[in-house]
Order: sequence, then structure tokens, then C-alpha cells
Amino acid sequence: MIKLSKGGAYLINGTQIVLDNADAAAQIKAETGKEISKQEAMQSTMAYTILKEHNTSGNMEKLKIKFDKLTSHDITFVGIIQTARASGLTRFPIPYVLTNCHNSLCAVGGTINEDDHMFGLTCAKRYGGVYVPPHQAVIHQYAREMLAGGGKMILGSDSHTRYGALGTMAVGEGGPELVKQLLSQTYDINMPEVVGVYLKGEPVKGVGPQDVALAIIGAVFGNGYVKNKVMEFVGPGVKNLSADFRIGIDVMTTETTCLSSIWATDENIKEFYDIHRRVEDYKELNPGEITYYDGMIEVDLSAIKPMIAMPFHPSNTYTIEELNSNLKDILHDVEEKAKVSLDGAVPYSLQDKVVNGKFMVDQGIIAGCAGGGFENICAAADILKGSYIGSDEFTLSVYPASMPVYMELIKNGCAAAILETGAVMKTAFCGPCFGAGDTPANNAFSIRHSTRNFPNREGSKLQNGQISSVALMDARSIAATAANKGVLTPATEFDGEIGKYKYHFDANIYANRVFDSKSVADESVEIKFGPNIKDWPVMGALPENLVLRVVSEIHDPVTTTDELIPSGETSSYRSNPLGLAEFALSRKDPEYVGRAKDIQKAEKARMAGEHPCQAHPDVKPVMNVVKKTFADASHENTGFGSTIFAVKPGDGSAREQAASCQKVLGGWANIANEYATKRYRSNLINWGMLPFVIEQSEQLPFKNLDYLFIPDIKKAVEEKWETITAYTVSIESDALTPFELKLGELTDEERQIILKGCLINYNRVD
Repeated sequence: MIKLSKGGAYLINGTQIVLDNADAAAQIKAETGKEISKQEAMQSTMAYTILKEHNTSGNMEKLKIKFDKLTSHDITFVGIIQTARASGLTRFPIPYVLTNCHNSLCAVGGTINEDDHMFGLTCAKRYGGVYVPPHQAVIHQYAREMLAGGGKMILGSDSHTRYGALGTMAVGEGGPELVKQLLSQTYDINMPEVVGVYLKGEPVKGVGPQDVALAIIGAVFGNGYVKNKVMEFVGPGVKNLSADFRIGIDVMTTETTCLSSIWATDENIKEFYDIHRRVEDYKELNPGEITYYDGMIEVDLSAIKPMIAMPFHPSNTYTIEELNSNLKDILHDVEEKAKVSLDGAVPYSLQDKVVNGKFMVDQGIIAGCAGGGFENICAAADILKGSYIGSDEFTLSVYPASMPVYMELIKNGCAAAILETGAVMKTAFCGPCFGAGDTPANNAFSIRHSTRNFPNREGSKLQNGQISSVALMDARSIAATAANKGVLTPATEFDGEIGKYKYHFDANIYANRVFDSKSVADESVEIKFGPNIKDWPVMGALPENLVLRVVSEIHDPVTTTDELIPSGETSSYRSNPLGLAEFALSRKDPEYVGRAKDIQKAEKARMAGEHPCQAHPDVKPVMNVVKKTFADASHENTGFGSTIFAVKPGDGSAREQAASCQKVLGGWANIANEYATKRYRSNLINWGMLPFVIEQSEQLPFKNLDYLFIPDIKKAVEEKWETITAYTVSIESDALTPFELKLGELTDEERQIILKGCLINYNRVD
């Protein structure tokens, strides 16, 4: 089904794989009559060509990328624009689309969600942007329909910013990276490795894009095969997939932890652009005659079976057939993994879901940028037609990804077919994907064609004794399960017809409702600020030395951004930095906020010109120990704050608040064995936090609530020290114990951001 090469591989004429070994050169010459160096062949990837066209550094090893367009949603655009305004923003220099698909229900915190929407509309008018009102489209569907273009690059403040199937290299990053683009700065990365995804064959009936995506995720997430790399989809199987099918696979590449994606394009993609009245934006893309990839993933589409990603990660994959045949063993395995994910906070068992030997689910959801596509919903309608979901516990909700998609489903009868079964059709909304809509009952099990199934991402709250869980599946198998009244059923068991429906895009829906400034700014427009929209607090520059208190210690194999700052109803507070920070780590470590704020008192006193020992009783004894070895250390040149330790933090969302909430609570650093994604590490840097790395060992040189002293940290950043010596401070034994930290590679600009204290300070216009 899925095969990974152990090293690099060449692709000849887009169809033949030659593994990178001692015989590779001879094989290539025999096939093509040409000799080519590996370096030359690396430049034949589609990714290399697009990156070169957008690189401004003149050095393809050290990229400085300028994007063609930007996109954000209503959880992120307020903070982004507020940060850019503090740095002197006068107009959006490139097209910037503000969508409203996350905080759309306006049900939490009174007026604050709609206040954010009005902020977005007035900013689009003042600075020359595009504003997509609530319920019109989810962020990525609008981008596919109206923004993507062959050979272009788009940056979005959402991790699932992926438009590779349409020939667009798109990257999901934290808000500060969009701020840089708004200030005409660049996105700075080393040239990423490119991994080929070679598709062959054709999916069987009942297998959908989520099945293919989950099979790939299951094969590559755990081993980091594509981490921070570009996935390039090639091979003869590409032509056997419709545009919608490719989009459905592509959007889920985020869950592999890759940097971006790109696909070969053809007539199917040209037709997509033509349908959306933008055929001029189509560009044919193909790898070169001889192309080198840093790895190769071979996917036999015909061998893919209906898949399920069990709680609590998209990589926890099985075939539905395998699960149904081994319920006892697999459910036990899931329950054991849950002990780690849930920290034993609540009892968790799936055994009660087995009734008469069959696995029963409580809820089905088809939604968002992954599931809400036209073909997914049409296929679900065909499978459901003539069936009824019943009047018991099982429910089914379907969210088309945009109003134009919804309109076509109404016109072609698929919406009516779904509604007749007892299912519910809803408007475009991302809520089910991050815990702000369709939260199941306690102990319920939900199957969803959406993007993630992290703990609590469906909306339950461990701290309140609640737990429900989500498995990811394709819309087709969700429909088959719904038709079977909640009995887990693969769509390959459906023996009816799944039709092919022609899509007609109604451009008037957007023309009549979306505000488009056509990139014309209007300085006369007054920005509307709701009472919850707050400026960022003042943040100080990096001092010469640091005293850090470890205020949370997390030993899970991976820590998600949802655990660092919960999603769901907390999203409504993301326009209020201090208000949102109260929720930081609340579902993982409820003591974190209090501990961080406690040591922050010392730094606040120091910044106010007072002696920090008056604000915190530990300052004097800690500094007494430090001064015995470092006599020059004082409260004038030493900052005080907090840090957390996590094994591998930052999987999942691009949300910058996972870092900014720590920063506004006095965080100066994270210490990790590694960072799960570039996105999270970049967010730390842009908020002036030190992304320390410590070598993995059986025992850390510190524990929770210990104090750490890091001398000459400012000099270490300025002078690019490879290794930094830190010390655990023991008041009891009156001693310092040394250990080593590293910062990893930082660009000169990133060092300056850290030294200034954050991106706002780096760019601030007084």
C-alpha cells in the first residue's frame, strides 16, 4: 500500500523510479542517454522552481521568500493586524484575505466574536484587503476557489494552508510570519528537502481522499520521514484523481509535519480553474526529465482501503476492516495510549462501544477544509440515499465548505437526499475541527471527515471530568456508517452507485457578499475596536543573564498546540492577549498560569525600576547562590521569568498563541528535546522566546519548580555560541550544577528579534 525509500531516489520522465545507489547513474544513462549530477537533478523538482521564483536572497541554500498572497481567519487576523499596526502598517502590500470561519457562532463572551468580525471588515477597507463574512466559506475553500494560482505561493496563519493540488505552494505559519510579509520582510528558511510522493493505480469505489491521506500519515508521521520537507506528488496515478480528490489528500499533508506540498497539474486542474472562471491562473507543472528527490513515498492507490485514525492522533491509523476484525486488541491499545494523552485525568474506555460484536459510534461529522468538498458530500448523499440514520443516539451533521458548494448541492438534489435521512446540513464553519461546534456527549465516540482528532479538540474538557473522542474517516465511510445507524462500516461494503456530479460555480454569491477592496486602501475608514480587542503588553529586551523557573514539565512523546493553548471556546478571547493567557496549558497543567505569573512578579518589578526581591521571596536566595560563582550578576543585568520543558512540543496548529500566551505570562524560553514543527519554533522566536534544545537523557538535570541560571545569554545570542552552559540553582545545597543547552540554527534577523524581546519590538515605530 505505502512504501518508503531508505534514501533518495531519481524520477525519470515522471514515471520511473531509480533508487539512489551505486547503479543509479548507469540506469539513468541507459534510460535517457544522459549524465546528470545529483545537484542538477535536485533543481528539476517543481518545488525548487517555485521557491527560486520567490526567493529574494540570491542564495538557494538560504531562502528569503516573498509570498504572492496572504490569508487568515478570525482567530488570528486581529492579533496579526494589531502587531503590524504597532510596527507602522499603512496598507496591505499584497492581497490579504480575512475570512470568518472559526468564531462564527458568536455564542461565547457576548459580542466579542462579532466585534472581531467588524474589526476585520474595517481593516480590509482601511488597509486594502478582502473580507469574507461568516458562513460564506472556510478559509481554505475560499483560497482554493479565489486565490490559488499555478506556480504561486500563499502564506496563511492556519496550519492547513495547503493548495498544492492546484499548483500553488502554500505554507501555514504563525501570525508573526504574516506580519513580516505585511511589513515587506521575508520568510527565511534553509532550502527544504523535497520528498516525492509517487502515485500509481486508481482508488476502488468507496475509497476517498481521506483514506489515502490517513494511509500516508500513518506511514510517515512517527518516523519523521517528511518533517519540515516539501511533499511533491507525481506519478501516473495523479491523472486518475479528480481535483477535489487531490485537494482532499493535499490538505491533510499538514498532519505529516511537512513544510508544504505541490502536485503535478493537468487538464483536471485546468478544468477546476475554468469552472471557477480563473482559467488564466492555471499553469501546467511537472518535474523535469531527470529529477532527484530526498526520499520517495510510493502509494498504490488501488491497494488503499477505507481507513480510520483512532484517538488521539491522525497517525494512529488502521483499516476499518482491521479494526472490526480485532476490536478487543486495538481498543485496548487505544486505551493504553490514552493514558499518556489524558494523563489519567479521567477514566477512558471504548469497550462499551462494542455491542453484539460490532463497534457503535455516536456521531458523524463531514466538515471543513478536509471533508466539506463538493465530491465528498455528493458521494455521501449517494451512499445515504434511501436510508435513515434513525431516532437513537447517532447523529450526522454535514457542513459544505463554502456557500457556492452548498448552493450546488441544493441545485443537484444532494442536500435534499442528505436531509431526508435525518441528517443536518449546516453552513461553512470550522468549529467541529477545533472544538467549537457539535461537541459530542460525555464518553461519546465521533467519526469525522475533518483534520485532527487530538485530545479535547472535539470540545470536551478534562478539567470538568468530561471526555469524548474523535476518529478520522472519509465522508464515504461515515455515510455508510450513518446508513447502518451507527455501526462502523467501510464504504467499500456499499453496493450501490456513487455518481459523478458536474460542479457549477456560482460567482454571484461572493460578488454580492464579499468585500473586496481591489487592493485599494482607504485611510479615512475608522477601525472598529470592540471592548475585548486589546493591544499587546509591553515586553522587555533580552537581558544579559536570565533566571528562569521551570513551571511545567511535560514528558508526553508529543505535545500539541491544543495542549499549550486550548482551542474551542477559548478562541473567542484571542483578541485579548492577557485574557487568553489565562487559559494557557489549562487542560494539560492547570497550575502553569499561577506559577508563571508568580515568578513574573519579579521581572515586572525589575522593569519598573524596583528591586525584584521585594516582589518575590525566592529572588534573594537564588541570587545569593548565583553570586558566589558569578559576582557580576545583579538584578540590573539579570531578568527573571519562566520556562517549560516538553519532549517534543508544537505538533498541530499554527496558532501563535501557543507561544505568545507564555510570553505575556513572563516566559523567556522553552526547553525541548526537539520541536515538532518549524511553525511552533518560529512562533517562539518571533515572540522573543529562546527555543532551547537539550539532549535526550534518562533524567533531566532539573525538575519542575527548579530555578535555572543562564549567564551571558545575550552575548551567546549575539555571538552565535553553539553551546550554552546553564546551571540548576539549588538553594538547599547552596550550589550551581551545570548542564548544556543549544539554540539550533538562527538567522541574523531571528537573533535580533530575540535580542529585542519580540517581533513587535524589532519593528516598532515610536
